[in-house]
Amino acid sequence: MELIKDLPEVFEEFAEQRQNSFLNVKKLKEQGIPVVGVYCTYFPQEIAMAMGAATIGLCSTSDETIPDAEKDLPKNLCPLIKSSYGFAKTDKCPFFYFSDVVVGETTCDGKKKMYEYMAEFKPVHIMELPNSQSPEALELWKKEIIKFKEFLEEKFEVEITEEKIREAIKVNNNVRRSLKKFYKVMANDPVPMYGHNLFKVLYGSTFKFNRAAIPAEVDAVVEKIMAEYEVEKKIEKKPRILVTGCPIGGATEKVIRAIEDNGGVVVTYENCSGAKSIDQLVDEDNPDVYDALARRYLNIGCSVMTPNPNRLELLGRLIDEYKVDGVVEVVLQACHTYNVESFGIRRFVNEKKGIPYIAVETDYSQADIGQLNTRLTAFIEML
Repeated sequence: MELIKDLPEVFEEFAEQRQNSFLNVKKLKEQGIPVVGVYCTYFPQEIAMAMGAATIGLCSTSDETIPDAEKDLPKNLCPLIKSSYGFAKTDKCPFFYFSDVVVGETTCDGKKKMYEYMAEFKPVHIMELPNSQSPEALELWKKEIIKFKEFLEEKFEVEITEEKIREAIKVNNNVRRSLKKFYKVMANDPVPMYGHNLFKVLYGSTFKFNRAAIPAEVDAVVEKIMAEYEVEKKIEKKPRILVTGCPIGGATEKVIRAIEDNGGVVVTYENCSGAKSIDQLVDEDNPDVYDALARRYLNIGCSVMTPNPNRLELLGRLIDEYKVDGVVEVVLQACHTYNVESFGIRRFVNEKKGIPYIAVETDYSQADIGQLNTRLTAFIEML
């Protein structure tokens, strides 16, 4: 990515990365490169990278295939699960079609059962994710990571060495550092860009197969943004919003638009598409590489964990660092873990941090855009 490009063009390149990757994944398969399809932030990407495989996030953020999924699954199930299964069942997701194996984690009951059905037409490897962050859970997750490594070795007839894993850890840590530097530009007040552009880069970067090339590209974007910021190219002061809750992307970007079309600006994302997935690095000095990976991934503060102090720690830190005026939590319909935890998040934001909070429950349809605009406009005006 050349620095001479205008920022709007750069942002659109990242936004289009997912679509461009549809063709790129086919080229990888033609080159004989294994493709591992994944759904979750808990997936230990470095293990697959160490064997030279490409990892790709599978289609799960559109209502296009939900009617097909509902022929097998309950209608009152989380839209992310129905979308995931629908795209898999109909073969309308190129990433799923070209994946040699799908890796799932036991994050919630709906996903666990969905993977059972998916395994009837695609090789699926399940990692037993503990639902706590105790020492015993850490030991279990470490064993699951080693088991996953052994599964890949057997399936693809390769040897995954600790040296290769350490190389992958360094590559991914560099990616995390560059993306953290990128989203930290939003700590400026006023901000240098809208949060939707922030999201385009964070989300689009997950669809770049050449992980080692990401830092240079993202660092160039940061340099361009801050150069323009110095000459007063910035967004006028607006209420600063943190978005938390369920994974967003695709259809749920309507929430970002509803915030920014109605007077606010999203300065940071605590959810899977933002800080949660890149906040912590893997300890490169840990002599036990599997322990280092297990600690890093198990520490992710997702609502499937109980108790879940790590989410509150990250949330509080982001509220302070980004001078947040209000928190918007996005809860997908029938996502019970986030829906139940929203009570605790509201209490933390209101009582501990002393700022307003609103939860919006939504799905992948566009039917509630009017309601979202009305509620979020009122929330932002209150700020």
